[in-house]
Amino acid sequence: MADNIMKLQNGSDIRGVALEGIEGEHVNLTAEACNKIGQAFVKWLSENKKLPAEKLTIGIGRDSRLSGPDLEEAVVKGMVFAGAKVVRCGLATTPSMFMSIVFDQTKFDGSIMITASHLPFNRNGLKFFNADGGLEHDDITKILEYASSENQKDADISGCKSFDLISVYAEHLRNAIINGVAGGDKPLEGLKIVVDSGNGASGFFVDKILKPLGADTTGSQFLEPDGHFPNHIPNPENKQAMEAIRSAVLTNKADLGLIFDTDVDRMSAVLHNGEEVNRDAIIAMISAILAPEYPGSTIITDSVTSDRLTYFLEKELGLKHLRYMRGYKNVINKQKELNAAGTVAPLAMETSGHGALKDNYFLDDGAFLAVKMVIAMAKAAKQGKKLDSLIEKLPAPGDEGEYRFKILEEDFKSYGKKVLAEFKTRAEKAGYTMPDSFEGIRLSFNSSDIKGWMLLRLSLHDPVMPLNIEGTQTGSLEKIRAIAKELLAGFDKLDMSCLN
Repeated sequence: MADNIMKLQNGSDIRGVALEGIEGEHVNLTAEACNKIGQAFVKWLSENKKLPAEKLTIGIGRDSRLSGPDLEEAVVKGMVFAGAKVVRCGLATTPSMFMSIVFDQTKFDGSIMITASHLPFNRNGLKFFNADGGLEHDDITKILEYASSENQKDADISGCKSFDLISVYAEHLRNAIINGVAGGDKPLEGLKIVVDSGNGASGFFVDKILKPLGADTTGSQFLEPDGHFPNHIPNPENKQAMEAIRSAVLTNKADLGLIFDTDVDRMSAVLHNGEEVNRDAIIAMISAILAPEYPGSTIITDSVTSDRLTYFLEKELGLKHLRYMRGYKNVINKQKELNAAGTVAPLAMETSGHGALKDNYFLDDGAFLAVKMVIAMAKAAKQGKKLDSLIEKLPAPGDEGEYRFKILEEDFKSYGKKVLAEFKTRAEKAGYTMPDSFEGIRLSFNSSDIKGWMLLRLSLHDPVMPLNIEGTQTGSLEKIRAIAKELLAGFDKLDMSCLN
């Protein structure tokens, strides 16, 4: 059982299969495992805060997943047995569970969110917070090590209090809009905003934020929590999901469309004309909103952002662009590091839609980013402008391709590093431009017949080498792809069949 529990770690989260229903995927995130993890978190938090378990108050919430209530009960029993006071927050969001540590009404010592983000209905997981934010990889390892030595315990949890956290969180966001727009109690009057919740946990954004502030939300869809996710995957990176919100915007002639992932730590948007604001564009939009307040500051992104974003940030907004590593914890931790060292970095954002603001506790909060966008739209409307005016000088995207090469070698990390080293040597010999890269090898092309870039990197956890390519003029994608094949020739343990 100990080995099985350790396998539940996924970076700085815990994730596993919680329900049967998909062939070949068997339940490993059980009620027993969650009970032990609950006990272990109390032990870890007690050591971290140097307080006895009896002095700790821990909040717990969950998204709309079918397995959520049962897993929550198991975790709560574990925590209560371990001596902590537990407050149950019901349907919540990942950012709100962190804010439960901040809010005066709660001030929890730690909190847990039961979620597996955008993964299929049968999956679930746990995210943990303390006053410093989300726990790190090593913290999760320690918690699972503690859990491995525990036995499942029962406890009377009838005395646990419940708290309507989402209403307090919504009030916090409403006040941010009122203060940001400075337009009275109904600052969104005259604006039409549609929301697609994908049957996740973000339906409150319509009923508790937009409507009370005067927005017309006609056409908002899939707001009811439903862990079957019957309409589409609640994931702003999913094409079907983005087409659903795009269609809603155009059909209802809305000024803006907002879409969130299941636990609301990510978001994307659609403009009035149906243009999708995701990946590079969502980073550009939030950066443009922040630029007047933070002139000359540094924007941190993951490694797969395009050269067009760098141009927009540096040439049009006068900001600096630090292209860092993939992984939302990586970009956020880099943001914290830079700010602590005196470099102002107001935004750290992945192309996935994870975005953390310096003035919001370095928290990746999709709803707070949406609030920033809504404020900007309301201000633009007062000037007779549209929100898209903020990114009208962002160059159009080129032709993109992502190819994932399987590594057919048991020690895939060593093989992948060998491939990267040789790839770099060959690229240098060929004279290709090689910008600094914190992750993998990046090549840029800017000649008369070929414009664009490519990035080859090694997956952190899987035996895969992703290759991202973008060609920014006609025919460049194919030419860059041919260069990639040439530079990768001869690696017999690298399955590049997807490149053909």
